[in-house]
Amino acid sequence: MSDVESGVVVLSARDVPLGGPRALLVRRTLPQRARTLIGAWCFADHYGPVDATGTGMDVPPHPHTGLQTVSWLFSGEIEHRDTLGSHVLVRPGEMNLMTGGYGIAHSEVSTPDTAVIHGVQLWVALPEEHRNTARDFQHHVPEPVRLDGAEIKVFLGSLTGSTSPVRTFTPLLGAEIVLDPGASLTLAVDTAFEHGLLVDSGDVRLLGTALRPAELGYVPCGIDTVTVVNHSDVPARTILLGGPPFEEEIVMWWNFIGRSHEDIVKAREDWQAGSDRFGEVEGHPGRRLPAPALPNAVITPRGNPPRR
Repeated sequence: MSDVESGVVVLSARDVPLGGPRALLVRRTLPQRARTLIGAWCFADHYGPVDATGTGMDVPPHPHTGLQTVSWLFSGEIEHRDTLGSHVLVRPGEMNLMTGGYGIAHSEVSTPDTAVIHGVQLWVALPEEHRNTARDFQHHVPEPVRLDGAEIKVFLGSLTGSTSPVRTFTPLLGAEIVLDPGASLTLAVDTAFEHGLLVDSGDVRLLGTALRPAELGYVPCGIDTVTVVNHSDVPARTILLGGPPFEEEIVMWWNFIGRSHEDIVKAREDWQAGSDRFGEVEGHPGRRLPAPALPNAVITPRGNPPRR
């Protein structure tokens, strides 16, 4: 759905079970038929708040290729282990960025003291020249910035004079924005970027277009400011994503990003065979997550709809 006057396209979420038998239900806004990427952002899962006193989150060791993962929590705590040997806790307001490149594996488990789990999991597609890069892991705690009744935490890129030191392979913007009740915030943005605003909570309008919780508002390139208004009598929390259009077509299947069906077949074979390509996750008590069966059809590359 689009708002003709503002140019905002509203993308709705679909529910997806994540993590095998003890699945966590997430709301997925990217990718979908109407839009595969926003900049290099190719995947957005939004979950919670979920009572974690029972099963919580328990995602066994699983692989990634051709991408970077961004973990950002609103509440709770997740234990991250990967095949680089990283063993860290993901906490609210602290970003973990993991580079899959040629191949990495990791596990994600909510800690025993976590009562409520709530946050977003985001992926960034790596460009062709870097998609087989080496594994990497970065952690960053952005300083909050107060502006016009809002608190802004920039975890990737630059906004409102705040710049993240985290390395990416394409220009990106990622920020949490929490607006006070009734606040109206106008932000200067890069005209070469397209943007997406994911709403976690609150009655929000983006450039005059209403967005409900779990919806993502897409704004094409060419604008130099975005205005976000909170019409709620409670704080509204959003995630702002951005980047220049990603012109390459990609193949996404399970936890892999490639450029062809053959890339996906090879990555799956390597994971199932226990190849050194992905390494071993030390310290997780459970078994690795097996790859699902491949579809009975060729997985074709996808990009965004042609720009008008």
